[in-house]
Amino acid sequence: MNRKESKQKSFFRAHWMDILVILVVAVLLCLLAYNIYDRFNFAKKWEIFYRYFVINDGYQILLTGIKNTALIAVLGLLIGIVIGTLIAVVKVIPPYKKITRYAQTVCNVYVAFFRGTPIVVQLLLGYYILLPLLGLTMPEVTSCIMIFGLNSGAYISEIMRGGINSVDPGQLEAARAVGLPFSTSLMKVVVPQAVKNILPTLGNEFIALIKETAIVGYVGAVDITKAFQDQGSNSYEYMIPYLVMALLYIVIVAAISALVKLMERSLAKSERRK
Repeated sequence: MNRKESKQKSFFRAHWMDILVILVVAVLLCLLAYNIYDRFNFAKKWEIFYRYFVINDGYQILLTGIKNTALIAVLGLLIGIVIGTLIAVVKVIPPYKKITRYAQTVCNVYVAFFRGTPIVVQLLLGYYILLPLLGLTMPEVTSCIMIFGLNSGAYISEIMRGGINSVDPGQLEAARAVGLPFSTSLMKVVVPQAVKNILPTLGNEFIALIKETAIVGYVGAVDITKAFQDQGSNSYEYMIPYLVMALLYIVIVAAISALVKLMERSLAKSERRK
């Protein structure tokens, strides 16, 4: 008997109980899956879903929903980064002047409102109350982009403020020592380093925006969730559409999470080289 066979036998002797438990659990899961499949008549439900989704071109609504979800999340994040950066800069400026103190108060109220109310409440208030009061009319997707951007700006402002505070104070002092004004030193020296520190956290914020877009159907915008809701309404069958919807969200979030992890590893490697 060679060494490889000896190792295999010793492994099975040591872990035979674990292997048996895994096999039993796998068999039970298979039986449970078959029971659910048979009880809920998945074959017929899948046939209905396939007929409405593929044959009746229901997938085109989903493609529109995916496009709108991506637009709202990406553009909302970009707007949030701009707003959040400006608010963070205002908050870290020493409040020596009255205008600075007033600006910080306004920023605090802004952040308190958008962090203290649910995003669905902000969406309904913005679309059904604020826009009519201002006499403005916007497409549903555009309205969602603006509101999601404002909401994201409140959260990113705190993320950015933490990133700015994580930068070595000596960086700002060195910039001031060579004659740069405070605002220039902050925007040209400190903020770029802060952005690098918070990139992984911004990835998590993007994931949150992707999931939060599920509420835009409240104002008539078509996203991934709305597309599958319409699919269920048209076919009078919700089980398969909602299961596929959940799986699609999991795949999207998993892909973004993988990219965020790659970004974190890349940043870690660049830091080690220094």
